[in-house]
Amino acid sequence: MILVGDIGGTNARLALTEAGATEPLEEWRVATADFPDFAAVLAAFLAKTQAHITSGCLAVAGPISDDGRHARLTNLPWIIDADALAARFRIGGLTLANDFAAAAMGVTVAPAETIVYLQEGEPLVNAPKLVIGAGTGLGMAILASDGHGWRVLPGEGGHVGFAPLDEDQDRVLHALRAEHGRVTAERVISGPGLAAIHRIMAGDDLDPAEITRRALIDADQPALDSLDIFLSAYGAFAGDMAMAALARGGVYLAGGIAARLLPVLPASPFLAAFNAKAEHAELVRRMPVAVVTDPSLGLRGGACLANPRA
Repeated sequence: MILVGDIGGTNARLALTEAGATEPLEEWRVATADFPDFAAVLAAFLAKTQAHITSGCLAVAGPISDDGRHARLTNLPWIIDADALAARFRIGGLTLANDFAAAAMGVTVAPAETIVYLQEGEPLVNAPKLVIGAGTGLGMAILASDGHGWRVLPGEGGHVGFAPLDEDQDRVLHALRAEHGRVTAERVISGPGLAAIHRIMAGDDLDPAEITRRALIDADQPALDSLDIFLSAYGAFAGDMAMAALARGGVYLAGGIAARLLPVLPASPFLAAFNAKAEHAELVRRMPVAVVTDPSLGLRGGACLANPRA
C-alpha cells in the first residue's frame, strides 16, 4: 500500500492507496491541535490500519526545503522530516509536496461531479490551469501541460501584498497594517482573514465558522457584509493570479471555504471582482472558473505524485 497525507494548519488527512490508483482508502481525518507533532499523527494512523506501506507522499501546507526532504508548516509549529519518518516507521520512498501542488494534481483526477462551474469560459486545451484556495491559509499552484500529462508548479502567491479594491478593503488594509506591518493577501483571504474583516468592520470578534453560519443561515447583515468584502477580495486576487498564469485552461477553487460558500458564490461579488480587469476583462471572462468540492482532493493529488503512472 501507498501512504498519502494532506497536512494543513487545522486538520490532517491520511489514507492509503493501491499502486497505480488514486482512490483514497481507509481515509482518516484528525484535528492537528490534538497531537504534539506529525509523527504522533502518523503513529496513530499506522496503529489503526496495520498496513504494510512501501512508499508515500505527504502534502504539507507550507514550503518544502530545496532538497525535498523537510517542510515547515506555515500556520502550525510543526517540522516534517521525511527521512526521520521513513526510518522510524520503515516507509521507503516517502516524499513531501506542497499541499497546493497536491491539490493541483488532484484536480486532474477529481470526479467530474465534484467540479461545479461558476463561469464556463472558453477553455483552451493544454493551456495552464490555476488551482487556488482559501482555508487556514491561502494556497495556489499552476498546472502546465507537457503534451502528455500535467506538471505542477508550486507557488506562494498567497503571500504577495494585498491590493484593496475599494474603501471597505482600504479600511481592512489600514487596520491590518497597524497590527502586522506588511499585509499579505493571506491576511485577508483566509479563514483568519474573514474573522479579521468582521472584527474590523463590525467590531465583533467571531470565528470564521460562526460568521459564515450567521451569514448563510441567519441572514445576519453584518456577517453578510463581511462575507461580501471577503469574496470580493478573493475574486480579485484569483483573477490577478489567473492573469499572471494566463490560466486559459481554467481556475479551480479548492479548500473548504469555497465549497461551504458554494450556495452563495454565484450571486456574490466574487465573479464581478474576478472579471474586473479593465482592458483585460475579456481575457479573464474566457477563463473557466470552478469550485472543486471533493474533500479528498489533496489525497488524490498525493497519490498522483507518489504514483507517477496513476
